[in-house]
Amino acid sequence: MFPRMTRGRVAIIALIVIAAAAYGAWRWSEGAKHEASAATRPNAEVSKTAPASAPSKDTVDLSDSQLASVKVEPIEDHDFPQEKEAVGSIDFNEDMSVQVFTPYQGRIIGLFASVGDDVKKGQTLFTIDSPDLLQAESTLIAAAGVLELTTRSLTRLRELYKTLAVAQRDVDQATSDQQTAEGNLRAARDSVRLFGKSDADIDRIIAGRTADPTLIVPSPITGRVTTRNAAPGLFVQPANPPAPYIVSDINSLWMLADVPEADSPAFRLGQQLQVRVSAFAGHVFDGKITTIGASVDPNTRRVLVRSEINDPQHELRSGMFATFVITVGPPARSPGVPSDGLVREGDGTMTVWVTADRRRFNRRTVKIGQIHDGYRQILEGVKVGELVATEGALFLSNALATASSSD
Repeated sequence: MFPRMTRGRVAIIALIVIAAAAYGAWRWSEGAKHEASAATRPNAEVSKTAPASAPSKDTVDLSDSQLASVKVEPIEDHDFPQEKEAVGSIDFNEDMSVQVFTPYQGRIIGLFASVGDDVKKGQTLFTIDSPDLLQAESTLIAAAGVLELTTRSLTRLRELYKTLAVAQRDVDQATSDQQTAEGNLRAARDSVRLFGKSDADIDRIIAGRTADPTLIVPSPITGRVTTRNAAPGLFVQPANPPAPYIVSDINSLWMLADVPEADSPAFRLGQQLQVRVSAFAGHVFDGKITTIGASVDPNTRRVLVRSEINDPQHELRSGMFATFVITVGPPARSPGVPSDGLVREGDGTMTVWVTADRRRFNRRTVKIGQIHDGYRQILEGVKVGELVATEGALFLSNALATASSSD
C-alpha cells in the first residue's frame, strides 16, 4: 500500500511533467528549423552565382567594347515593288535592219562603208560595174539621138508642106515617128532611173553621149553598218545571199531573254521594263515587251521574251549581257531589313539578330522576299518595331560560333 502523498508533492510532480513537455516541444521546433535551413541553403547559394536566365544556344551577350561593332535599329515597313527579273542579251532590231542587195548583177568595184560606220539614208555603200546599167544607158543615148533626128525631120517637112513641096501624108508620118521617139526616150529615161540615176545624171549622159556602167548602191535607211560581206571584184546578184551589207537602225534594239516557265504568266505584251547592262553601271534603259514566245523550250523549261529597248545615244552593242526588271503588280508594304543585317546560314536559311536590351542578341530565322534600295523584304520571322542588328550581324554569328566551339 503506497503511502498517501501530500498535496505539495503532487504539485511538484505536475510542475516537473509540464517542464519536460515544454522542453521536448522546444527541441522539436529547433530541429524542424534546422532541417528547413539545410534544405534551402543550396538554392540560395545557386541564386547568388547563376544568372537570372541562362542564355540559349542562339544567344550572344556582348560586352561594352563589342557593342561598338553592332548597329541596332527598329524594323520599319518599306514599299517593295512586285518585280520579275531575267538575264538576256542585246541584239539588233531585225524589224529595223535592212539587207542591202544590188538591184542588178555586176562586180563590186568600190566599197565606201565598214562595219560599225554610221550611215545616212542615201549614202553610198558600194558600187558595181553593171552590164545592165551599161545597156540601159546605151538605149537611152540611142533613144535621145532618134528623137533629135525625128524632130529635125518633122520640122523640115512642115516647112516644105507650107510650099506644097511634100504631101500631108509625109508630114503625118514624120509626126508619128517623132511621137514614137519621144515615148522611147521617156521609157529609156525611166529604165536608167531605176538604177538610181537622177534626172540630172540622165541629162548629163544624154548631153555627153557617154555611158557610165558604175552602179551606185546607197543605204536605204539611216543607221549603222552591222554586217559587210562585200569585197572588191566580188560578183553579186539581186537577192542572192549573203547580202553585201546589212544596215540597222540602232535607235531601238532588242533584248532577248529566256524567263522561267513559272514566271511566264506574269508577262504581257506592251509591258514597260527597265534594262541594265554591266558596261553602264547605274544607267537604266527603258523598253517594252514586244514578243512572248508561243512555246516552252523542252530542255530548259523557259519561254522567250523579246523586248524593244530605246537607245537614243547609241550606247548599247549587240551581244551585251543585260538584265531586265519589270513591274508585275502594285508595291507590297512589308517589314524590311538592310542587307547587312541578314546572315545566310550553312543550311541556306536566312537569319537576323533580335535584341530587346541592345546587349543580348537572339538569332532568329526569317523568310525573305524582294530586295529594293538596299532593303530585303521580310515575309516571316520578325515584326515592325522589333530591334535588330542592321550592321554587324556577321560579327554576332562569328561570336556565337566562337562561343560554341569553346564550350
